[in-house]
Amino acid sequence: MTTDTAALAPGQQELLITRTFDAPRDLVWQAFTQAEHLAHWWGPKGFAIEVAALDVSPGGVFHYCMRAGNGMAMWGKFVYREVQAPERIVFTNSFSDEAGNTTRAPFNANWPLEVLNTWTFSEADGKTTLTLRGIPFNASEIEHAIFVAGFDSMRMGFGGTLDQLATYLALQQTG
Repeated sequence: MTTDTAALAPGQQELLITRTFDAPRDLVWQAFTQAEHLAHWWGPKGFAIEVAALDVSPGGVFHYCMRAGNGMAMWGKFVYREVQAPERIVFTNSFSDEAGNTTRAPFNANWPLEVLNTWTFSEADGKTTLTLRGIPFNASEIEHAIFVAGFDSMRMGFGGTLDQLATYLALQQTG
């Protein structure tokens, strides 16, 4: 069974973000798969990340809390479906509660409960290109429309997160 985003229904759109980092793929892979790295860069700018659990294997979970400076907390989780180190990760992403139960997004009750993500990592000339693809998983037409309407916001959010990753990777290489 394929878990790739190639199974888009007619008329569905996927979120697509591509970013190249001035770092080798093995280091970028580690930044995405090891708690000690994720805690330094994952999440929106201005948020502290607490890694509650991380098991990057099929069926494993990344359960985390994003905490704002004012103390507001949002929990999230990835459930890994496919891991091909250091080339590809497929997972569903959702909001969750502190216990890891899947919950609705706090900002919109019609946001998809789960998003299927396929992240690929390719290397050329010592640089790594990350390609992120996301589509609502088992979602209604309304949920899919809300997801598509959020593309600009998600691109901005991922942009800030990936900026933090670029800074972190540069520090790792000079540190």
